Amino acid sequence: MKSTIHNTHNAKRSYLQPAFLICAAVLALSGFVMPKPIKKEPLPLKKSLDLLDEKALAPYKVVSKPKISNQEVIDSLGAQDYIQWILEDADAAVDSAVRNCSLFITYYDLPDRIPHVPEECYTGGGHQRLTSDSVTFEINKQGIMEKIPGRYLVFASTNSNYWGMDTKFSVLYLFNVNESYANSREDARFALNKNIFSKYSYFSKVEWKFFNIRFGKPIYPGKEEAIAASQKLLSIILPILEKEHWPIVREENAVNSK
Repeated sequence: MKSTIHNTHNAKRSYLQPAFLICAAVLALSGFVMPKPIKKEPLPLKKSLDLLDEKALAPYKVVSKPKISNQEVIDSLGAQDYIQWILEDADAAVDSAVRNCSLFITYYDLPDRIPHVPEECYTGGGHQRLTSDSVTFEINKQGIMEKIPGRYLVFASTNSNYWGMDTKFSVLYLFNVNESYANSREDARFALNKNIFSKYSYFSKVEWKFFNIRFGKPIYPGKEEAIAASQKLLSIILPILEKEHWPIVREENAVNSK
């Protein structure tokens, strides 16, 4: 009995220690002081991606604008706006592996998840991922160099009809999340949730792949060539997206707070 009383007394003393009382007070106050996160509302593009100025892309020329015809694919994509364009770099040599570019941009105006990264899409389409590297693009924005994170992937065919040709190819991508950049789904999610009290939020994925056709067969660039070509492409396309298409979240939230 004495042991039980002694243990009970010690337990009571531990609950009365200053450190415990301070922690308990902070937890109690947080329930009253901390406001609940604001539910995000849709934030549309300034201008649809379909209206992207083709002439402003020079020296790139838009060769084609294929659209996704499968409704199930469109639904699973979940994007409110997208473009899938094939570009041709008029400055590149005719036989250059970076002469052509498949550009795929998606926009999500009410982001509650981040679907469809190339790592999953290409492996689901019958390709094996060989490489996944974080890279930093040095982008020239009107004479000012800016470092932007991106991702470089390499895939190879695993199709049973594969005839032994070297079909390794690279895919590159990055996210723009509330006016900042990220190079992975995890970093994009972190950026989306960084300001839990903002009313608006969005993200957009820019994905691209360089290629060419020689003697009826596809050819693809190596890593250094792909990154150099990417910096040229992004120096043109990102300023257009930032100025003409992607919304400015801080302005929208500032207006809403008044």
